[in-house]
Amino acid sequence: MRLIGLLLTALLLLLLVLFAISNTQPVMLQFWPFDLTWQVPLAAAVLGAAAIAFALGALLAWGGALRYRLRARKMQRAAQLLEAELAELRARQEAAKAAAAGTPPLAVTTSLTPAR
Repeated sequence: MRLIGLLLTALLLLLLVLFAISNTQPVMLQFWPFDLTWQVPLAAAVLGAAAIAFALGALLAWGGALRYRLRARKMQRAAQLLEAELAELRARQEAAKAAAAGTPPLAVTTSLTPAR
């Protein structure tokens, strides 16, 4: 699977290089509200616009998923607390069983609660 990804990446890079080599004509880029004018190769203008669009799309996707990442982190913390509580309840149950049978309880500790 990794080899397929590397081959596709190499193919895409080859296509980008061929596009850049084929489109070297200069174009004038003007930004309307400002009096800025730049002369750049056509390939640089197209690839630059594509890179900016990709970066903005990635930023929007990251921001959209932020809510879900925060929720997952909160649920993970809650699961850890519940696991610690379950371990403590099991230790109490084992101690109660041991006390009823007249044997000393086993020392059970969890990673989230200090040993007593």
